Amino acid sequence: MGCRHAMPAVAGLLISVLLSVPVLRAQQQPVLSGEARSEVSSMMQDAYNEVKKHYYDPKLHGLDWDARYKQYSARIANAHDLGEGFRTVAAFLSGLKDSHTFFVPPTRTSHLDTGYRYALVGNACYITQLRPKSDAASKLHIGDQVLGINGFSVDRDDFHDVRYFFDILAPQMSYTLDLRSPAGEQRRVVVNAATRPSSKFVDLTEGSSYYDMVRRDQDEDHTMRDRVVESGDATIWKLQQFYFDYDDVTDYRREDDYAHVDKVIGIARKHKTLILDLRGNHGGAVDTLKLIVGALFDHDIKICDRVGKSAMKPMIAKPLARRFDGKLIVLVDGSSASAAELLARVVQLEHRGTVIGDKTSGAVMEAMFHSEALGADTKIFYGFSVTDANLMMSDGKSLENTGVVPDELLMPTGADLAAGSDPVLVRAAELGGVKLDPVEAGKMFPYEWMPL
Repeated sequence: MGCRHAMPAVAGLLISVLLSVPVLRAQQQPVLSGEARSEVSSMMQDAYNEVKKHYYDPKLHGLDWDARYKQYSARIANAHDLGEGFRTVAAFLSGLKDSHTFFVPPTRTSHLDTGYRYALVGNACYITQLRPKSDAASKLHIGDQVLGINGFSVDRDDFHDVRYFFDILAPQMSYTLDLRSPAGEQRRVVVNAATRPSSKFVDLTEGSSYYDMVRRDQDEDHTMRDRVVESGDATIWKLQQFYFDYDDVTDYRREDDYAHVDKVIGIARKHKTLILDLRGNHGGAVDTLKLIVGALFDHDIKICDRVGKSAMKPMIAKPLARRFDGKLIVLVDGSSASAAELLARVVQLEHRGTVIGDKTSGAVMEAMFHSEALGADTKIFYGFSVTDANLMMSDGKSLENTGVVPDELLMPTGADLAAGSDPVLVRAAELGGVKLDPVEAGKMFPYEWMPL
C-alpha cells in the first residue's frame, strides 16, 4: 500500500473448529478443480513467503514454518471448494496467533451485505445498525444482544474471530442469529443477505471492471471519512480511521494530511475542549497517527518503540506548528484498535487528557499489507497483512491482547442503543462544560451505508 499501517484487528479465527467441522461427503471425490487447487496453492506459497520475509520475529514464535507449510499445503488437495481452500490458508497463518497477520481472500462472485452491523460492548455483542428495507431490518432491532451467529458464540473472547470469519473469510447467504432483546426476551431468527453481482476477476483490458473497483473504494473511503461538529465550547472530532478522504484531491500527498489536520486543529482552537471520538476506529496509517499526536503536544512524543527483525527507529511524533493545547477527552470502545489504541494510551501515559468508554480491542502491532495477484490481463487480487514490528509503549508494555483500560469505564446499554442515545458522548461533553441531549448526541454522526 505504500505506507505502514496499523491494521484492523483480525486473527485467531477459531481455525481449529473450522477445519474440524464435520461435512457429509461420504464416497464423494474432491470437487476443487486442478486450476482452482493451483490457485489456492499459489496463495499458500505467497503466505509462506511473505511471513518468512517480513515477519518481525525471525523465530516465528518457535513454529517450524517449513513443516507447517508442508502440513497445510497437503490439505489443499482434499479441499472440496474454494471456501475450504481459503480457510486452509487462513488456518496456516493463524498459528502465529497475531492480530495483524492474516489472509484477505479474493473478492467473491457476489458481494453480500447482511443488512446489519454489530459491535462489542463490554463482554457482549449488540446489533448497532440496520440497513433500511433490508431483511435484517424486518427481523432485528437495534439494541438486540447477539448471543450467537450460525452456532458460534459472540463475546469479547471470540468477537474478532467471528467477525473475521463471517465478514472477510467466508461471508454467508444467510445467518442464524440467537438474540436477546433489552427486555430479556430470547429468540432465533434467520437473516438473508442482500447480493450484488461482482467478480473475483478484474479485467485490466476492460475499463468498466477496473473503474467499478475504483468507485467501490471511493465509496468506502467516503463513508469512513472523519467529521467535525462544534457544540458550545467543545469541538467533537469523529475519526473513523487513520486515513482521510479528499473529495477534491486526486493525487495523494502527505501535505494533504498535514493540511487536513491543521484545518481541524484550527477549528478546535476556537474552543476549550476537544473530544476525539475513536470508537469503532480500527486503525490505519502510522503517518496519520503521528500527525494527530503532533497536533496535541508541544514537544516530541515517543509513541512507542518498534521491535523487529533488525534495529528499528522508535515511532516519534513531532509537534505541529499549530496545536491544540486545551482540554482533551478521548472516546474508545471494544472496536477501537491499533493506532486508535496507541493514541489513547499515549494520552494516558503523558497525562494529556481523559480516556472514556470501553476497554479497547488489544490488537496493537505494526503491519504492512502485501497485495498479490494471479493472472495477466485478467487478475485475481488477494493479499496478506504481515506484522513487521511489535510495539512497546513508554512503560515497557505491549497493548497486544491487553488493550487500553479507560480512565472512566462507560458504555451504552442495550436500551440505550435501542433508544438511539449516546451516554458516552454526553458524559464527555459534560466534562467539557457542554450539555447534550442523549438522543441528539446519538444522531450527531449518523451511520452511512455503502451502496449495494
